[in-house]
Amino acid sequence: MNSQIQELYNKASKSERLIIGLMSGTSMDGLDIALCRVCGHGAETDIKVLKFKTGDFTDDFRAKIKAVFSKKQVDLQLVCLMNEHIANTHADLINNALEEWGYKNEEIDFIASHGQTIFHAPKSLHKMDDYPNGTLQIGDGDHIAVKTGIITLSDFRQKHLATGGEGAPLAVYGDYLMFSKTDEDRVMLNIGGIANFTYLPGNLNASEIFSTDVGPGNTLMDQYMQKHYNQFYDKNASVALTGTYNQNLLSALLNCDFFSFDFPKTTGPELFNLDYLIEAQKISSTQNLKPEDVMATLCHFSAVTISDAIKKCFGNDAKAKVFMSGGGMHNPLLVKLLKESLPKSAFATTDDLNIDPDAKEAVLFAVLANETLCGKPINFGNRQGVPSVCMGKISLPE
Repeated sequence: MNSQIQELYNKASKSERLIIGLMSGTSMDGLDIALCRVCGHGAETDIKVLKFKTGDFTDDFRAKIKAVFSKKQVDLQLVCLMNEHIANTHADLINNALEEWGYKNEEIDFIASHGQTIFHAPKSLHKMDDYPNGTLQIGDGDHIAVKTGIITLSDFRQKHLATGGEGAPLAVYGDYLMFSKTDEDRVMLNIGGIANFTYLPGNLNASEIFSTDVGPGNTLMDQYMQKHYNQFYDKNASVALTGTYNQNLLSALLNCDFFSFDFPKTTGPELFNLDYLIEAQKISSTQNLKPEDVMATLCHFSAVTISDAIKKCFGNDAKAKVFMSGGGMHNPLLVKLLKESLPKSAFATTDDLNIDPDAKEAVLFAVLANETLCGKPINFGNRQGVPSVCMGKISLPE
């Protein structure tokens, strides 16, 4: 047997494993690095976050990602080069984090790398009958494995596509294993660039669970802030809170086929971008709105699409237990609007479940890797969009 395969087997057979989960989302604010101790698998999974940090991206690196991000026409050579460049940058950030935390690379069993999404193309968006659902994450796993010396699992979304899913959202798998609770219906709401949630029934019946994108979380607000205020995001909603939302613009923003699609569904900045906003302003004759009023309206837009999706599941008097994660949970106006729209629901964060909400998405990929190595596909029933599979390609360091 190849010694690397033997090493893989030995590590997967351990009673507990140290796994680094990585996440770099559509917000591109940095690389989330979560060092997790994982015991067991499946329903017996026990995970503890030992260390967490967000490795900063330089402005130059972020600009290079944006040059190939969410565009139908790009420089193909740059895409090719960025596949390696992103991986090398992520590997450097991992090595630096381990040194900072006082860990040796050889102490780490596995890395679980999401990579950087540069284009997401479900059929509902591309509308071409001859082509399947598609998604593309770059940041090659072999480069990370070689540069860190750690066995790396990556490219998780392709198995989801291959077995009938849309490649997203994948949160349903980790949320079920980490956060299900007997006799308590839960909504695990992640407000990243795109907002999504997982429904976890208190009867623990996996065939009833689903995860779905619901619309824009931070992406439109972030894009607008970057263009009009030269700020990466609206910290503490300081701009939106000075504005007044415009109902005509909000109605135009909500006039999109995506919101009528059944769950589960996926979307991305390929749809919800500044061109989408500009078109909505034309339709509503609101091109001359003050920038702060546009920001207030975009915040209301995110809040309405999230709350409407939860009401679709629980009714207009939704009494859900909502656990938030993602950057949007730090937006006080967005959270206030959600609570006002869902007055009978209880809001908390995954911190109340012993998982740092900023680390949650990175931890998810550590859980997915653990299942691929040690578990077996969870039976979610024969449902569209939730295939019962294990995910991730394995890259060996040597």
